[in-house]
Amino acid sequence: MEYNDNNRGAIWPNDHKETENHPDYTGVYTSESGVEYWVSAWKRKQTDSDKAPVLRFTLNPKDAKPAKGKPKKQTPATLEFEDDIPF
Repeated sequence: MEYNDNNRGAIWPNDHKETENHPDYTGVYTSESGVEYWVSAWKRKQTDSDKAPVLRFTLNPKDAKPAKGKPKKQTPATLEFEDDIPF
């Protein structure tokens, strides 16, 4: 019988956590269709309510291409306007 790793994943403590925004745990999950995802998970903080989730997580496809930088913030000086003004 062949082992099927679909619909399974695992996380480990994040040894590279440098700030509070970095995940407490990271790992990999494989969906039913075989797509692999990076898993990032954060523990509940001591200041959170007891009703807060014990663990929050996000899934990001492993094959997703990273963004090529942040979009430029538009200021009034950089906003582009249409030349056709209807009045």
